[in-house]
Order: sequence, then C-alpha cells, then structure tokens
Amino acid sequence: MACIQPDGTLSRSGELILLAVHTPATPEEVARETGLDLFVVRAAMREFIRAGHVEKEEDRYRLTSRGEAACEGDEGP
Repeated sequence: MACIQPDGTLSRSGELILLAVHTPATPEEVARETGLDLFVVRAAMREFIRAGHVEKEEDRYRLTSRGEAACEGDEGP
C-alpha cells in the first residue's frame, strides 16, 4: 500500500504514520498509535526515507522538514 500517491499527496495511512513520528518513534510505537499492521508501518518508513520525509536515528524514526511540509499539505509533486 503506497503512502505517497502518484500526484505527491499522502494516503490516509501515510498521513497517520507521519503524524505519529512528529516525535521520534519506533515502528512498533507507530503501529500501536495508528492501529496499522507493523509490516505496513515498516514498508511506509522505507518509502518515506526514500522520499526524504523521514529519517532514522538509531531505532527511531522522525520527520524531516520535507515530511513536516507534507503533513501540512505544503508539498506538491
């Protein structure tokens, strides 16, 4: 399930995941907070890292400035 749509907007699960990493969080914490399966969260984190929305620091993921802009709807394709 893609979290970033072809037009650059976020899917609903993508929005939930990015909102969950406004403060650094592990994939397990994000899965608990969002109610999404852990495998979905892990796949989304890989997608968001490639897109520059999230970065990994030790075992936690956090938003980048690009990810913050995507959450606010300020980023287009």
